[in-house]
Amino acid sequence: MPIKYNLIERAEPGVSGGGTKKWYAVAVNDGELSVDDLSKQIEKFSALSEADIRGVIIALENVITDSIANGKIIRMDKLGSFYPSLSSSGAATKDEFNTSFIKGAHVNYRPGKRIDDTLKTVTFKKAD
Repeated sequence: MPIKYNLIERAEPGVSGGGTKKWYAVAVNDGELSVDDLSKQIEKFSALSEADIRGVIIALENVITDSIANGKIIRMDKLGSFYPSLSSSGAATKDEFNTSFIKGAHVNYRPGKRIDDTLKTVTFKKAD
């Protein structure tokens, strides 16, 4: 199934008055899957029950949450890696910097080889 897209017009960043506007593709999400949906789909490929799979997914969520909060990188082989990052304001000197300069924490995701390879072969279709 192809990834659907729409077109949006954007101005040139940093150019007074917007400069020459161009059209760019943006992905259109085609629904979502809940933990229940994932559990039902995984059950088709597994000897585990839907309830067992749901329990494992929720436990995985808890382990990832705790690990990210403790600054760990979570490597999930072919699925990819999750890792924490920070955004902060800059301080004039190293000694001046303190935690009040930190604006927030985020989770980054780096896909694994299997997902990267899949994205290299996807097709695209303009959304209706």
